[in-house]
Amino acid sequence: QVQLVESGGGLVQAGGSLRLSCAASGNIFSINVMGWYRQAPGKQRELVALAARDGTTNYADSVKGRFTVSREDAKNTVYLQMNSLKPEDTAVYFCNVQGLGRDFRRYDSWGQGTQVTVSS
Repeated sequence: QVQLVESGGGLVQAGGSLRLSCAASGNIFSINVMGWYRQAPGKQRELVALAARDGTTNYADSVKGRFTVSREDAKNTVYLQMNSLKPEDTAVYFCNVQGLGRDFRRYDSWGQGTQVTVSS
């Protein structure tokens, strides 16, 4: 089992910045993809950003140029730097990590979510 602990959410004014962190622990042999999703009230969960082990990244069009995803593999941690925040970025942000456990079984784990609220 892989556990994810998220931190860094909060309330910020439009135009401000926040940095989310997500640390993975537990039955980890390797991590393939680390990423962030978000879910606003009344909406489906959507991809925000992904960071693959080979260094490639992928962003939702709505956050390109404002958000940056990065990972620190030595700490099994992924970050999301969010700049120029807009009220429409308000959502619960979820960390997702996929990889192989020490038993070489695949895992796909989710964090508990952290609230990001952007006021206008």
